[in-house]
Amino acid sequence: MAEYLLTRPVRIGLSAAAARSGLHPELIRRFVALSLVDGTIDSNGRMWLAPSAVASLARIQRLRAGLCLNYAAIGLVLDLLDRIDVLEAQVRSQPRWT
Repeated sequence: MAEYLLTRPVRIGLSAAAARSGLHPELIRRFVALSLVDGTIDSNGRMWLAPSAVASLARIQRLRAGLCLNYAAIGLVLDLLDRIDVLEAQVRSQPRWT
């Protein structure tokens, strides 16, 4: 079944993400290459990120600076934090027995 987008996806360019996060664009490219942040490259070779990537970049910065983790460990911690968020959402959605 074909899907058709009715609107353009919301995305920001690499330079805008770099300006908002305070990171060098090449470092953001490295994060995308390491799958720490999701990014797409269009047919012209420009990189695009979701607006939520800015928050992810800030989270990566905090983990790197606060815990002195390498990038492989940061990927693991981000995965675990995402799993915790899913589990907490499941717990909140379950009815409480009194």
